[in-house]
Amino acid sequence: MAGGDLEPTTLIHAYRQGIFPMEARALPGVLAWWSPEPRGILPLDGLRVTRSMKQSARRFEVRTNTCFADVMRACADPAREDGWITQPFIDAYTRLHELGWAHSVEVFDRDGLAGGLYGVRIDGLFAGESMFHARRDASKVALMALVQLMRDAGMRLLDVQWRTDHLESLGAIEVSRDQYLTLLAAALAD
Repeated sequence: MAGGDLEPTTLIHAYRQGIFPMEARALPGVLAWWSPEPRGILPLDGLRVTRSMKQSARRFEVRTNTCFADVMRACADPAREDGWITQPFIDAYTRLHELGWAHSVEVFDRDGLAGGLYGVRIDGLFAGESMFHARRDASKVALMALVQLMRDAGMRLLDVQWRTDHLESLGAIEVSRDQYLTLLAAALAD
């Protein structure tokens, strides 16, 4: 699907239906809505944490929701391969953050913001949108923290949209769209 807007009610309704927005690469400026088949998820009991990741985590301080827009801007860096986050997305998701729907996990070292991720939380769902790192392992540390926060909150579903090689190395799997919608319904019932 293409078109529509990035208003808060539109976005929350879309996530509740298993759909998320991205600009269509082939048609710059066109808002496209996605529901991948298959869908990438990271089971909360399936995160692969290596010894080196645990050691790296000791070098960082993790915070949540202290610099949401900074995390989005870092994720939107135009130098990143396959970048898709534009200013209208930053504006829309910052508004969602102000309304309490979008959240960030930030990782700091002594030099400042080293990595992080952001996404949308609805009930037991966290729809991960993007992550970045300026220092080695910082985005992995953010993901480790997110998974622990979700476990602590009794959440069920971490949507990563697509299973990339990087996310697969961390434990992401693919499920069919039908399986995803079943998992989503359970997460939204929490």
